[in-house]
Amino acid sequence: MVKKLATKRKPTRKKSKGLSIQLKFAIVGILLVLLSPFYYGYIVKMATSTWFWLRHPGEDKNYRTYESFNIKIPKNYSVHGIDVSYYQGKIDWQKVKAMKEDDVHVTFAFIKATEGLLNVDPYFLRNWREAPKAGIKVGAYHFFRPKRSGLWQANFFLQTATFEKGDLPPVVDIESLDGVSPENMRKQLNTFIIQIEEKTKVKPIIYSGLKFYQDNLQGYYNDYPFWVAHYHQPKLKLANKTWKFWQHSDKARINGINHVVDFNAFNGDSLAFSQILIK
Repeated sequence: MVKKLATKRKPTRKKSKGLSIQLKFAIVGILLVLLSPFYYGYIVKMATSTWFWLRHPGEDKNYRTYESFNIKIPKNYSVHGIDVSYYQGKIDWQKVKAMKEDDVHVTFAFIKATEGLLNVDPYFLRNWREAPKAGIKVGAYHFFRPKRSGLWQANFFLQTATFEKGDLPPVVDIESLDGVSPENMRKQLNTFIIQIEEKTKVKPIIYSGLKFYQDNLQGYYNDYPFWVAHYHQPKLKLANKTWKFWQHSDKARINGINHVVDFNAFNGDSLAFSQILIK
């Protein structure tokens, strides 16, 4: 018999027990994409329909970061200003006035004049003189102490700050009870307000923090303009008609001032702002 020649079988490749190099590279690439901030940001953007939420938590389309001022500013207001005291030191008001980003610039400044019965702010007279020279509208404020006579505090304030046509109305800053009851606080505050109004023929502005206002002032002074502090929020949580000024940040950086400063918005346009000034 003729023996059949045995055919040699081609050696078979052993199957790799691990993943191929190409597959490994593909998996690594996918993981890098999935874990990247860009991909995460894209997912968040798609889920929330806003890129700003990723960049600035809590922001909405009406709450924008202004890099030069180093703060977020509500976009629905066109008249902006600051308030200052000795805490800000010596201010270059010309630089303050010149600073601008988009349409945001300093139009007005509230300047601390007095506190209680004895304290005059050491920078008041300089600020009161120099800010108007730079073209900034000014208003003076008194830091009210409920334990002291409202009448005496009003007279002390008016001896220090002289108001003129074109100034903002005088301001009483009330932030604490100082250990007295809300009723006694309001009694002295009423006396202060009446004296200021009689002497200047202008309704003073009342300043307070949102919580203190809601607990102790809301409903008692409806005929007076309010200036309310409520920080780092896209919207002031008060009925629009109840307030005139909103102190929305305490961390602004302003050219000409070597310390952080409070930033404020006026509730109205330039025409409404001109109408609130002393006639």
